[in-house]
Amino acid sequence: MADSVSGTTSSIVRGVEWSNWAGTESSRLARVATPRSEVEVVDEIRRAARKGLRVKAIGAGHSFTGAAVTDGLQLRLGALTGVTSIDSTRGEATVRAGTPLHVLSEELAAFGHALPNLGDIDRQSLAGATATGTHGTGLRLPGLSAGVRALRIVLADGSVVDCSRTREPDLFQAARLGLGALGVVTEITLGVVPAFLLHASERPERLSEVLAHAAASAEANDHFEFYWFPHTDRALTKRTNRVPEGTPRRPLRAWRERLDDDLLSNRVFELTNRVATRVPRSTRGINAVAARALSSRQYTDSSHRVFVTAREVRFVESEWAFPRAALGDVLQELREWIDTHDERISFPVECRVAAADDVWLSTAYEQESCYVAVHRYHRQPRGAYFDAFEAIAVNHRGRPHWGKLHTRDADYLRSVYPRFDDFVAVRDRVDPERRFANPYLDRVLGA
Repeated sequence: MADSVSGTTSSIVRGVEWSNWAGTESSRLARVATPRSEVEVVDEIRRAARKGLRVKAIGAGHSFTGAAVTDGLQLRLGALTGVTSIDSTRGEATVRAGTPLHVLSEELAAFGHALPNLGDIDRQSLAGATATGTHGTGLRLPGLSAGVRALRIVLADGSVVDCSRTREPDLFQAARLGLGALGVVTEITLGVVPAFLLHASERPERLSEVLAHAAASAEANDHFEFYWFPHTDRALTKRTNRVPEGTPRRPLRAWRERLDDDLLSNRVFELTNRVATRVPRSTRGINAVAARALSSRQYTDSSHRVFVTAREVRFVESEWAFPRAALGDVLQELREWIDTHDERISFPVECRVAAADDVWLSTAYEQESCYVAVHRYHRQPRGAYFDAFEAIAVNHRGRPHWGKLHTRDADYLRSVYPRFDDFVAVRDRVDPERRFANPYLDRVLGA
């Protein structure tokens, strides 16, 4: 159905059940709107205020936390998509906030540009990815939020504010990674670079050898990451580097891509996780086989095709950031816990690194960071695994990824984020009535 709102038309639905991608959060919504313009976003927020409804914007629903949960008005930004302008001289593109990252990459490529870095999943919307601190890997490259140069945001009173380092600088610093707590971002200007190719080298290695050389590998490569298979001493490493201009593309052969990424990493992985769920004692053997099934490979392709990996198997995840030097200790403590407890872990543990940045709520704020992420197949109980990992993380003064599972509250987060209170002060100013609040934000920021 459609409601006429101040001369605009916004697609409206009422009384809808919603759940996120992983199935970790769900709610019944009083109202759903799919605005097609910033004007419609403004009208919907003002209407929600008159009705006393809380408001949350939603992209792909890829956060594992309750960051986007509401029982009020859900604004689905899927119609606010596309690149609106590119300034090659300044190296920046202005993009509508609901644009999925995979769509953004393709649109930028059509104009000879690219994002300098990406995570390994690109289903998220741009606004959702920046709001929760999505990052890739690379010791000289920060996360997506650090690349934001300006943004437009609709506040709780319906006003639209342009922000940058020189215009509303405090609001800009907060809203670059705003958790959806400050308003609804409608447009983002971010840094881009000329399109480039990456050469990827993937190979299995022993975990002990990977950890012995992790610091050197991070420093020697543009991007370095690895996946450790619990219950084994095996890891799959990925080293990725830019190639000189003029280097030809040499993508994976179609059969190899289907074998590795479609069959082994998705279809067979789904099957083995189902087996491990029904017969937990089979997990060790499955991991031992899986750790050797993906053999060495090399390829050169467009950057966004190398950064991203198809992820069709559903999972739940917890990821924490630490000072880079803590990687070995954190992983060894996690390994010791797994080896001494009756838990069967069928998903690899993912490890990455990132540059320091100046984004107030970034997990890499003023520190070169390593990231350790643990996963569970979505059909499996989490058991004590996530709790044990969180205890290790807290002991190392880790910072939890805002879009992934954790139980920390405002008191802890204030202790690890030097600009936490500055963020809260901006929130108090622009949303004193907590129009954009929800239980997750009440916990992590305070009510």
